[in-house]
Amino acid sequence: MGTVRTIIAWRNPFGMGLVLPAVLFLLFSTAGLFAQELPHGADPASDPEPVLPRVHVLATGGTISNTEGDRLTGDDLVRGLPEAGTLARFTVEQFSNVASGAITLTQWMEMASRIHELFTGDDPPVGVIVTHGTDTMEETAYFLDLTLAQCRPVVVTGAMRRASMAGADGPANLLNAVRLAVHGEADRLGAVVLMNDEIFPAREVVKVHTSRMNAFEAPGVGPLGVADPDSVVLRSHLAAGECGTAAFDLEGVHELPRVEIVHAHLGADGTLIRAAVAAGAQGIVLASVGRGGATPDQSAAIREAREAGVVVVRSSRTGAGRVPVGSGMRDDLPGAILGAGDLTPQKARILLMLALTTTSDADQLREIFLRL
Repeated sequence: MGTVRTIIAWRNPFGMGLVLPAVLFLLFSTAGLFAQELPHGADPASDPEPVLPRVHVLATGGTISNTEGDRLTGDDLVRGLPEAGTLARFTVEQFSNVASGAITLTQWMEMASRIHELFTGDDPPVGVIVTHGTDTMEETAYFLDLTLAQCRPVVVTGAMRRASMAGADGPANLLNAVRLAVHGEADRLGAVVLMNDEIFPAREVVKVHTSRMNAFEAPGVGPLGVADPDSVVLRSHLAAGECGTAAFDLEGVHELPRVEIVHAHLGADGTLIRAAVAAGAQGIVLASVGRGGATPDQSAAIREAREAGVVVVRSSRTGAGRVPVGSGMRDDLPGAILGAGDLTPQKARILLMLALTTTSDADQLREIFLRL
């Protein structure tokens, strides 16, 4: 768990944006050095300055923190946005500072636990911003969406260009994340991804390009809203989420079940499926050809895995379309088989991992995949 720092951003009467540690702000403000002239006739007792909402920044690293030298910290990122001080007060926590491919399943659980702690504490923030590398950003967002009970916004954002590059997009993405976190209509959003002025649902968002600024999309559903220059605009028909109960309660869960992804392709044999079973996998997600297809030897290996009690979920490698959840065979083999619906292989893995913490029953698993 990282150290939490409080940062208060203020703007002096001459318009220069500065960011100071809270302790210095309190020291000098009590000395009257930052007293500002009140409008004529105003009574300081009756016209106190409004208290800005608090936003908690959970920094994990990623391209948004990358420079030619050392990585920027969460404190550095917030200090680089003096204009954000007109929108919110900030507390900053350095959760990690790594590439997103280095984040572990244990850290996922710790992150969900920490955000739950923040939202259920005595002074909860209006929202949490998670700065994150883009390579696995969609997976972290979906995991948090499934494991957090609160609907307050958890905005996962990052950058496609490192901080030291010309045209770095990190500052704009972070500022827009702040704007969304304090938005009056964002209190039921839950976990979302904000990149390139667009707000995406955690379940559907995918990274579709290795380097372009518009690298994220939500196929089939589109963005939940946009961060325009004048305001954040959310879709008016957003469904109200169920708040107060997480889809999966991780209380008492110390380790997530092992679930592996195996790709189908022309000429593939069952070696990787059999290896996953031998390594102790409790579930296998097949990134199938077409609508759930596999090669003959892969199909034979899938049957062997199911005979060993391993659950198999068939998704598609195509990037769009469904593998019907109920398309799996209903037989007497110990391991269930079902389709992933429209989930990508990586999202199907997350859902299966979490589902296996509660059940391995075929009908219950199908119900979970139909609902989530």
